[in-house]
Amino acid sequence: MLCLQVLLCCLVSGTFAIDITPVQNEMFYSEGANITLSCNYSSAYTLQWYRQYPGQAPQYLLVVLYSTGQVSQRSEIVDQDPRFSGKLNDKKTHVDLIISSAAVSDSALYYCALSLLCTIHFHKF
Repeated sequence: MLCLQVLLCCLVSGTFAIDITPVQNEMFYSEGANITLSCNYSSAYTLQWYRQYPGQAPQYLLVVLYSTGQVSQRSEIVDQDPRFSGKLNDKKTHVDLIISSAAVSDSALYYCALSLLCTIHFHKF
């Protein structure tokens, strides 16, 4: 039985006093386990998940929209690997990345990030 290690880190876009923190910083799982990575946050417009392998740039995974609590955008990685999903909890206090049937290749550093701003387009009438 192989073991995988998951490290979790958080990023905030902008300079506001907003908190986003991992529920656990480091986790170990057996291959085949269902994994839920969670970050608590105080406010957000969107919440994003990234994965980074040693010596490589972070890879964008998905975006969860605060207003719906559901995934609004998926990367090609997630489109090709349906084991990855995301959601907000019912109270909208933490965001989850779910990896079903974890594989050793899922061992990586995972980032949860948030954005406080949305792009607003104005139309002249």
